[in-house]
Amino acid sequence: MSRQEIPYKIYLKESEMPRQWYNVRADMKNKPAPLLNPATHKPMTEEELGAVFCDELVKQELDDTDRYIDIPDEIRDFYRMCRPSPLVRAYCLEKKLDTPAHIYYKFEGNNTSGSHKLNSAIAQAYYAKKQGLKGVTTETGAGQWGTALAMACSYFELDCQVYMVKVSYEQKPFRREVMRTYGAKVTPSPSDTTAVGRKILAAHPGTGGSLGCAISEAVETAASKQGYRYVLGSVLNQVLLHQSVIGLETKAALDQYGIVPDIIIGCAGGGSNLGGLISPFMGEKLRGEKDYRFIAVEPASCPSLTRGKFAYDFCDTGMVCPLAKMYTLGSGFIPSPNHAGGLRYHGMSSTLSQLYHDGYMEAVSVEQTAVFEAAEQFARVEGILPAPESSHAIKVAMDEAMKCKETGEEKNIVFGLTGTGYFDMVAYQKFHDGQMTDYIPTDEDLQKGFDGIPCFPGNEF
Repeated sequence: MSRQEIPYKIYLKESEMPRQWYNVRADMKNKPAPLLNPATHKPMTEEELGAVFCDELVKQELDDTDRYIDIPDEIRDFYRMCRPSPLVRAYCLEKKLDTPAHIYYKFEGNNTSGSHKLNSAIAQAYYAKKQGLKGVTTETGAGQWGTALAMACSYFELDCQVYMVKVSYEQKPFRREVMRTYGAKVTPSPSDTTAVGRKILAAHPGTGGSLGCAISEAVETAASKQGYRYVLGSVLNQVLLHQSVIGLETKAALDQYGIVPDIIIGCAGGGSNLGGLISPFMGEKLRGEKDYRFIAVEPASCPSLTRGKFAYDFCDTGMVCPLAKMYTLGSGFIPSPNHAGGLRYHGMSSTLSQLYHDGYMEAVSVEQTAVFEAAEQFARVEGILPAPESSHAIKVAMDEAMKCKETGEEKNIVFGLTGTGYFDMVAYQKFHDGQMTDYIPTDEDLQKGFDGIPCFPGNEF
């Protein structure tokens, strides 16, 4: 198909929006390892998980067999406000790079939260409301998930309590204020409002916090308040399930024009965006129907896939959550204070970790100054200021496009533009002012985190 026949933006009709989520675990030969009770090292039961998560979400979390799960009408009604989202042909970027590659990106920033996080936030809020709960607690790093959840809870009239990583709370006041506008209570983490927060502050005075810290506080708060449950914006199987709408729409849009991607690229922090984007394509690869090259891109300062250990570890710094088998830097790992590009979680989705471990996808790490250079170049030619997280994928998509320039290959490259960076201007300011540095942890730095990975029979690494 000629260049002129493919529009800049490919829009699906509203009627073509997915009616079901796709569960990639159903097609995995090696299923993700189960969550373990940290006290007994036995698989967590539905009853045990139900004390922390909403009942229906627990069922989705444990479902390894159903390939498709219906999206409730109430959720699809909400999705219609910002979905289907556009698949964009990056013609201007291709021209700027002078590459024969065809570059496409799925843009998830066309909602007030500014990111893909709303896809799962509205689902989790819906199931909490359906269960008759009063409210939910959660953590947020850069603030995209907290913003999305605040919006979803406002829609269903639920109380929302957000523990925001302290360094982001201080650097991103506008993101914080959007959450408050939607009625959420936002607390910088670690805080003195919880027992685990006080413990972390005592051990790490002056710390800027981490997602692991914030998770611990959110879980403790949910467990101590009647009518509350904890919800999470990444990592969990249920989240990747909800985010599969990204990949399903991407595939449908490409199929309309007979476009078959060669390379699919996503930024990787906990795995929500990457897992959602690649899921239907990965399903085809797992079933032996097609082959694709998948690339997970993570920051060099928080390299869980490329330098982490594949082992059972706590999902949180306070060690109150279940154990998950994943690529991890250790639950005590806290990114350097100069880490400004997001993607700061110490571990990776168990589903994506298993797929990576089995060789179905690649992972690369990139330094943050190079990421922001790519973000700026993209913004200048494509007209969208990208979120720092998304910019990791942009950087590698550009690298792959330049390889095509060297070889003359016309490969189809697809990446996920998870959202916009308009609330991340402190990070852009540091880049422009020359205050941004590239910190890469040494092996000795990482070993401190690895030393905290629990040791028990069967968890050798």
